[in-house]
Amino acid sequence: MHRPLLDRELTYIKGIGPHRSKLLKEELSLVTVRDLLLEYPMRYEDRTSFQRISDIRGSADVVQLRGYFTSFGETGSGRKKRLVGRFTDQSGTIELVWFRSIKWLKENLNIHQPYVIYGRVNKFGRRLSMAHPEIENFSKKQTSQTFIPVYRSTEKLGASGLDSKGRRKIVKYILSQLSERDTPEHLPHYLISKLHFPTYYHALQHIHFPTNNQELHDAERRLKFEELFLMQLTIVKHYIRHKTMVSGYVFPEIGDYFNNFYREALPFDLTGAQKKVLKEIRKDLKSGQQMNRLLQGDVGSGKTIVALMTMLIAIDNGFQTCLMAPTEILAQQHFESIKDLVKDIKVRVGILTGSVKGKARKELLKLVRLGEIPILVGTHALIEEGVTFNHLGLAIIDEQHRFGVAQRAKLWEKGRSHPPHILVMTATPIPRTLHMTLYGDIDISIIDELPPGRKPIRTQHKTEYNRPDVYKFVKKEIARGHQVYIVYPLIEESETLDLENLNSGYERLLVDFPPPDYQISVVHGRMNQEQKDFEMQRFVEGKTHIMVATTVIEVGVNVPNASVMIIENAERFGLSQLHQLRGRVGRGADQSFCILMTSFKITHEARERLNTIVSTNDGFVIAEADLKIRGPGNMSGTEQSGVPMLKFANLIKDNALLKTAREIAMRILEKDPDLRSSHHQALRQYLEKYVDEVQDWSQIS
Repeated sequence: MHRPLLDRELTYIKGIGPHRSKLLKEELSLVTVRDLLLEYPMRYEDRTSFQRISDIRGSADVVQLRGYFTSFGETGSGRKKRLVGRFTDQSGTIELVWFRSIKWLKENLNIHQPYVIYGRVNKFGRRLSMAHPEIENFSKKQTSQTFIPVYRSTEKLGASGLDSKGRRKIVKYILSQLSERDTPEHLPHYLISKLHFPTYYHALQHIHFPTNNQELHDAERRLKFEELFLMQLTIVKHYIRHKTMVSGYVFPEIGDYFNNFYREALPFDLTGAQKKVLKEIRKDLKSGQQMNRLLQGDVGSGKTIVALMTMLIAIDNGFQTCLMAPTEILAQQHFESIKDLVKDIKVRVGILTGSVKGKARKELLKLVRLGEIPILVGTHALIEEGVTFNHLGLAIIDEQHRFGVAQRAKLWEKGRSHPPHILVMTATPIPRTLHMTLYGDIDISIIDELPPGRKPIRTQHKTEYNRPDVYKFVKKEIARGHQVYIVYPLIEESETLDLENLNSGYERLLVDFPPPDYQISVVHGRMNQEQKDFEMQRFVEGKTHIMVATTVIEVGVNVPNASVMIIENAERFGLSQLHQLRGRVGRGADQSFCILMTSFKITHEARERLNTIVSTNDGFVIAEADLKIRGPGNMSGTEQSGVPMLKFANLIKDNALLKTAREIAMRILEKDPDLRSSHHQALRQYLEKYVDEVQDWSQIS
């Protein structure tokens, strides 16, 4: 059977062969002609304009000149032999030098014939020179391409003639062999017409060899949209499939537990945002489909109350619930907090962590199996094999990015006839851009207001010069009965990074805050869990005034009495980390402070980050800024999200195209979920053949 040109292996393409195709596979994962053509240029050399020799200003300028040779001459001998040509455009003269192909150049280059040359200039005093420039006859240049593609390469590819220039030659040859029949259209025709896109054939031709800016712009727009659109189709398809195919338990009742808690035990009035989120959750729980919802809200926004009230709905309907936290201390805090909140409405709460052992563990597991514990809080111990629920209807995961995909999947198996409803909580603000990609196949609820009485944290940037004043301020806060966090980026000294580090910082603090007047806890990643928990517990109980830590406290303890967060070498932290650390304070009604300590000299980018944190407490503003600085590939969880990495489109720069792609994908799949209509058959076939199925992570939150 005749294989379409795009699907042919590169081995069989003129100019490539077995050795080069093996290299392309090893170095760039390119196997077929399609792969090669979808490896778009990194940039283009604009050959539409010419410079005058007299206008060249400095060394390393890349220029295109139009003129003629006035002389050629050979100098040196043996390996140092070179050909030198003098090239003029009447505004000045430049020396061109070649160390290779001297015989061929002497035979084929002519004096006083017009040429176009392109290359990088070297300047020695007033003398200009250029080594091995690209040369074309001016008459040919008038009809040739004006934007020259530059492709990414590697040392091995370059050594085999597959540098950018070699690739360009091969791509040009392939495109000359390509017909419109070889590139059938897979986007629906009505879409191409509506969005004024070029055909797939023309987009491929013009992305590699555009003759003007408009051709390049149109080809880029079409191919970027296509990449985003195919990704959105896959994500939205999973979302719709989950909604229609994964059944869930129905919780029709709002009963005594929920109502009594709401009337008698709720410690404060719910905010408008909390009420809105509870309505969204309530709708899911009545729908008959499994709830798969992400609950997002800044530290202190009241996610735990929403989670607890969701648990009470499940209990009112005869189901058990569990809450899984990433660390033992966080699980313990959830346990204490929930137990305290429900003590008046007589709901039994259990806790299962690694340190619950022996007889106590056996008894607890028995009660869970019999259904006598309606709320079980724990760590990943909850998903171990020996843990059997009587009737688990709801699982809540706190800070889900701390759990691996397989760990979260095990919660599904704990349901009896259906998987439990899943509510995932995170204090990490997710940029709206990532809602459409990374979290595009789950529902999202946002708590975007703080409970009444909470004061926004005041954030300041200070340098070493201000340290005495900062310590004076800390002593005042401690005297008022408050506690303080001091966070360092490193544990030990590093020769390469001139940073404050935890050990020397702790020693210096002992001088400024001497015992017994001041007590200091120390927590870092090299300590075992027992040591960490002991030190954290001392701080939680108010036995120590200062907690000196690395970023292990980023997600964890809730100490309403802590009012000051000092972050040393704050320029070394990312925006989302700074925001998370700041969220450790501001838990009580008193005014809290975050002080960002840096040296005098910091980079422009670091100053920008710190200015962002100082100017806003809004997690979403910070998340968007973080995404712009770090890029989507580095956002937490991407590597296990199942979202394909984009090769061409950029989630930030192409945000408008992403929104359009998602809206169109939603509209198409709502009407034609299996893409069976005649308009969408080519699209369905293309998806099945070329777009890898994104693993359906929606099933495991």
